[in-house]
Amino acid sequence: MAETLKVLYVTYDGLTDPLGQSQIIPYLAGLTGYGYKIHILSCEKKNRFGEQKDMIAELLGKSNITWHPIPYTRKPPVLSTLYDICKLKSYARKLHKKQGFSIVHCRSYIAAFIGLDLKKKGGVKFIFDMRGFWADERVEGGLWNIKNPVYKTIYNYFKRKEQNFLIHADFVITLTERAKTEIITNFNLKERTTEIAVTPCCADTDFFSEKNVDEKEKNILLDQLKINSGDLIISYSGSIGTWYMLSEMLDFFKRLTEAYKNAKFLFITHDDPAKISDAVNKKNINPDRIMIFSALRKQMPVLLSLTDIALFFIIPVYSKMASSPTKMGEIMSMGIPFITNSGVGDVDPFVERTGAGLLVKSFTDASYDEVIGKIPELLKLSPEKIRNMAMDEYSLHHGISVYYNVYKRLTAPPQPLL
Repeated sequence: MAETLKVLYVTYDGLTDPLGQSQIIPYLAGLTGYGYKIHILSCEKKNRFGEQKDMIAELLGKSNITWHPIPYTRKPPVLSTLYDICKLKSYARKLHKKQGFSIVHCRSYIAAFIGLDLKKKGGVKFIFDMRGFWADERVEGGLWNIKNPVYKTIYNYFKRKEQNFLIHADFVITLTERAKTEIITNFNLKERTTEIAVTPCCADTDFFSEKNVDEKEKNILLDQLKINSGDLIISYSGSIGTWYMLSEMLDFFKRLTEAYKNAKFLFITHDDPAKISDAVNKKNINPDRIMIFSALRKQMPVLLSLTDIALFFIIPVYSKMASSPTKMGEIMSMGIPFITNSGVGDVDPFVERTGAGLLVKSFTDASYDEVIGKIPELLKLSPEKIRNMAMDEYSLHHGISVYYNVYKRLTAPPQPLL
């Protein structure tokens, strides 16, 4: 590139949040390799920022990324978010005056307020990296009760803003083909002429790899968790609640134990173990079959290596058509097959095309039994084949190349008329 083009990446999620380290920094570090100078403006939660700011700063320094963290405001609801939007706008305007950004890349809806502002006031190219249908997620996740007139008003406000962002963005990025189709088909975007790119949540396939599994550490964990040779290990990794269906996953596991007497369920989560234990007791599942482990990110490859099959159920509501489960790429990178439910993002066509997992069509014993009956075939899948599927569709290189092509399209000089 003739000159270094500057990009402002705005995120309401903090870089000290787990998501920041798995889904933001790796992408942007990759883009610096193409010659872009990246600045990140983020909202950071006080405790996490205090604990991890030095580690994050060191990580970003290696990629020559400049970080501009500001404090996240927690209370009161709604008003705190509006206050943060004002802070982000003010900071972004000052930064643009100093740096002269070519692109403002906005992760999700709150950040998009800043992107649209910089486009209108500074002529900066605006990328709306919408991720999912955020306002609908808030309603369907139980955070906004639209029977309450206040939340109904807030929901309608953000849906209008969603339309505005989609119309005025220079490029839209979404996670699934289903979401792209929904936007084109059912949103009133007659004024929109720009393009929509699709890239799923990608995984760091170099990190999630058997090469990062220390056999000595693995043996220590096998002993600590009382996993015996011949046990069938089902695992779930990540947060419990909101979208992930703990009760239904336990129902499935209980059904599984009738067919596989050696089945055990490993939960890898930072959430309160009591929440899982209470649910296990209510289902009358033998607690000796349940293992709960809180892991650092660096421990994830060795913990996942204990797994025969990964399990995750996600509530299949409207907004989830735009979701791409991050854990899917990570699991597959480790060569592990999975069981999940139908109706989320592009998971159905992916499973039907690749056979890398099994789909539960409904949350019933009959559907569970149908899937359980197919487990012997699932376990025959080559780990290398599963990993190669992840490399093809969920690798960071794939995601970075999508972003690079968008950046290149927005910064390419106009072609002369013939």
